Amino acid sequence: MSCNRKALVVGIDYYDVGCHLHGCVNDARRMQSVLERNEDGSVNFAVKSMLASDEKTQITRRQLKESVEDLFSGDSEVALLYVASHGFVDSTGGYLVTSEVCSGDDGLSMDDVLTFANKSKAKSRVIILDCCHAGVMGNVANLPNSAMLNEGVTILAGSTAEQYASENCGCGVYTSLLIDALNGAAANLVGDVTPGSAYALIDQTLGPWEQRPVFKTNVKNFVSLRRAKSPLKMDVLRQLTSLFPNPNYDYPLDPSYEPESDCPELENMAKFKVLQQFNRVNLVVPFGEPEERNHMYFAAIDRKSCRLTALGKHYWNLVKKGHV
Repeated sequence: MSCNRKALVVGIDYYDVGCHLHGCVNDARRMQSVLERNEDGSVNFAVKSMLASDEKTQITRRQLKESVEDLFSGDSEVALLYVASHGFVDSTGGYLVTSEVCSGDDGLSMDDVLTFANKSKAKSRVIILDCCHAGVMGNVANLPNSAMLNEGVTILAGSTAEQYASENCGCGVYTSLLIDALNGAAANLVGDVTPGSAYALIDQTLGPWEQRPVFKTNVKNFVSLRRAKSPLKMDVLRQLTSLFPNPNYDYPLDPSYEPESDCPELENMAKFKVLQQFNRVNLVVPFGEPEERNHMYFAAIDRKSCRLTALGKHYWNLVKKGHV
């Protein structure tokens, strides 16, 4: 990945007035750690952090605004903003509450943040908010079900405009799930974690009675937030097109492919090992066997075949086009 990727990570626990928080700084530290490096140790984002844990480190509205404006300046490949803090909403919109404010609407307006992102020349702009009422970000005034996002902007919010964000054991519930996603739980077969895959994982994990994540985007292609470990080596994945000459091909099997048969052949066993790896990640399924024998072993023993799944056809096309 290019090193022209920058992130601003903000955690605000300390407030002059009102309730202190206890997990935002910790969440920001964890987010910085996972964003800085990919799974293989290569550089991912150049991260700047702002952490308000006490009076001496408090973050003011002006400081946050200037840092956000700086993040979205320039023409970086990706500019990512993560904020864990108090959130506030009223009839005029949403606000990120900074350390010194006496009233929520004295904080940094989410509309201002979105304006910086919309005007940015960065190719991809990603805003991640883990705060109460985060889902109001991007809403159009008087049109609560509409969003105003320029091309290249994505918003991941930990709660709807009406909801509070939850903590568990000193960590934000939403951020914990997002970190799991970035660590590989939401990775595709080449290891990329995108905003869409991260949202899908979190959406499935949080039940209908819990806080609900919000996802808004206006992009042609999803950016990779992090490269995790791929369940398949790339040289193995690229064998899709050599084993399957076209995406609708039925690959014939026989006992020579199965090592435990009476007539195994080394070349076929090597191919079968690859086909079994494809089967484990739902790229290939055996075909022609009854349900109780629907297994690659029986497909070989009974001289049946295997074929690509819909997902397998998708990756076959990616390999064929040289995209992986």
